[in-house]
Amino acid sequence: MAAKLILSMEGAVIKEYPLNKERITIGRKTHNDIVIDNLAVSGEHAAVVTILHDSFLEDLDSTNGLEVNGKPTKKHFLQNNDLIEIGKYKLKYINDQISQAGSADFEKTMVLREPVKHEAGGVKPAQVVEKTGKFETFKPGAPAAPAHAAAPARPAAAPQAGATTKQLAVVQILTGPNAGKELELVKNLTTLGKPGVQVAVLTRRPQGFFITHVEGDNFPLVNGQVITNQAHQLTDHDVIELAGVKMEFYFKG
Repeated sequence: MAAKLILSMEGAVIKEYPLNKERITIGRKTHNDIVIDNLAVSGEHAAVVTILHDSFLEDLDSTNGLEVNGKPTKKHFLQNNDLIEIGKYKLKYINDQISQAGSADFEKTMVLREPVKHEAGGVKPAQVVEKTGKFETFKPGAPAAPAHAAAPARPAAAPQAGATTKQLAVVQILTGPNAGKELELVKNLTTLGKPGVQVAVLTRRPQGFFITHVEGDNFPLVNGQVITNQAHQLTDHDVIELAGVKMEFYFKG
């Protein structure tokens, strides 16, 4: 059963909306998936991105903002029974299949890059922070894997049919002081990017690995081409550019 949002006002349920596609928008304008015809609601107020059994809520720079469980938020990883408040309206998130942090099928790995600042000591370098389970953070500046020269770019080749998700997939950082560091994609869901700037999700599916834009005005690049709102399938040796960091996706072995 797909996750759903239950729209209500002053305790009265108005309608239920299944989260049956990857991106659902909420707003006053009629082109939104969930239309709330109220002047307190922006034309495009918020969006919910759903990958596998997990959903992310994002405020689309709305005028009046939104709250989750009584707290103002711009970005939120939704949990079962979370209550989203937009003005007088409430949206309850229901998902009995949501994966628990630390379970076998959930992992978040974020590659973060601080904004470039010219300081007395020079430019602040890129950082890599990994978050898994309870979101323990590896301190910036921790020893990275030995950097080695990136191999010359090769034409992307589709992985062999039937072997896509059985092979070990890796994302290797190509730029910055963490060049050479490898992130093994051993879980079903991996998040890349810098919250508040640009975030994308890599998901492992039976057909292969896909990248989907989650947050940010600018969309990630794959081999120099901008991806769309829809999931984009990755092939061996694709180069991803996200939040100012270039990385290569490839299969080991």
